[in-house]
Amino acid sequence: MTSNNQMINKELFEFSTEVADALAAPKPVVALESTVIAHGLPRPQNLETAFRLEAIVRGAGAVPATIAIIAGRLCVGLNESQLRHIAETDMKKVSTRDLPIALTRRWDGATTVASTIWIAHRAGIQVLATGGIGGIHRGSLPDVSADLPELARTPMVVVCSGAKIVLDLPATREWLETNGVTVVGYQCDELPAFYSPKSGLSVDGTVNSGQEVMELVQAQRGLALQSALLVTVPVPANAELPSELLKKTLDDALKQAETRRIGGRELTPFLLSRMARQSGGATLRANVALLENNARVGAEVALALAAT
Repeated sequence: MTSNNQMINKELFEFSTEVADALAAPKPVVALESTVIAHGLPRPQNLETAFRLEAIVRGAGAVPATIAIIAGRLCVGLNESQLRHIAETDMKKVSTRDLPIALTRRWDGATTVASTIWIAHRAGIQVLATGGIGGIHRGSLPDVSADLPELARTPMVVVCSGAKIVLDLPATREWLETNGVTVVGYQCDELPAFYSPKSGLSVDGTVNSGQEVMELVQAQRGLALQSALLVTVPVPANAELPSELLKKTLDDALKQAETRRIGGRELTPFLLSRMARQSGGATLRANVALLENNARVGAEVALALAAT
């Protein structure tokens, strides 16, 4: 960890016994964000998926560390009761900028990709598996997700299926390139588009295994680069959406958001929820499928890193 990390007050962290033991061993650990549980999936599928993701990581030989804020503590690894609390309670969404307020006001909150990266790195975890990252929002305003600058300044491996389809994908890809975030395709040669494996956007290289990801991480460390390595994984073929259905549901969701004047933090959850209804649940099934697949890939990467 960097010298800045050594200055972090570790009394603000609360580790589950399983995660603490794994980090001390050390054993491979995969961080999982909690916003997808609290805001990204409907009930009760959100809790079922949270349990499933942890089971997948364990089944692959790694230790899951779902991260959240509970009573103003940075919780790294949640027990069953805490997972239920996140899934069944109306929960604040906590990004990196919200962390000081969350701690001083003793919030309960679900961590975004940005804040999960921040916490996981300082906890000593090297890999995060998630669904889709945030990015540049559509429209004329320069609305940039906090996920992007966190990727540019935190040396984590982030396994995802690209940026969420409701975002401006070309602008997001350009931002990552400009800000020095290496983007590789996992067994693919273009940037996945969340529900679809095809975006028409390039990646910086292709990897075919956790071993190859580990080699890239070692090269990054040798160069003292401080940005993340973004490992992008296509949605499983049996869950991807036909391009015509995807375009129709996205266009409808965008029109509804404009009509209702929905924006800011509420926009992405609204669009994803609307697309799930319009597609008869197809986008929701794809979301769960890619989350599960990314958890498997994340565990594979964590195992390779732990072996070095």
